[in-house]
Amino acid sequence: MHPFPHHYTVNASIRPDGDVPLSTEGVRIIESSAPKEFDGPGNQWSPEGLLTASVADCFVLSFRAIATGSKFSWQRLEARTQGTLDRVEGKMRFTRFETQAKLHVPPGADIERGKKLLEKAELTCLVANSLNGERHLTVEVVVG
Repeated sequence: MHPFPHHYTVNASIRPDGDVPLSTEGVRIIESSAPKEFDGPGNQWSPEGLLTASVADCFVLSFRAIATGSKFSWQRLEARTQGTLDRVEGKMRFTRFETQAKLHVPPGADIERGKKLLEKAELTCLVANSLNGERHLTVEVVVG
């Protein structure tokens, strides 16, 4: 890992109508738009979806790093994160992130250790730690 601080720069440009191209050096461009909840087309990533995706992505990548460092054998991790956007004290903000994690492990794996590593990944996720919404994690470990 590189020494801190790390800096991340994203470029966005917009016209009176159309999608928003998002770019950063060396990475392919993605496009975003308002979500259908805000009368957008609903067929592009939105800021709301990207934020929720960042929580899910950070969780699974944190787990992979922790499991590797712990020499824990696993086969696949599926995570589903739902972000709840609400109005609080007159401002819109994300109030809750619920992540459901399903970890697939080989026969003979320590199921309780897998659960603890999932919980550790949730606690160490830097994206979720940067947000003030509540967090809830549900875990399931499946053998085979």
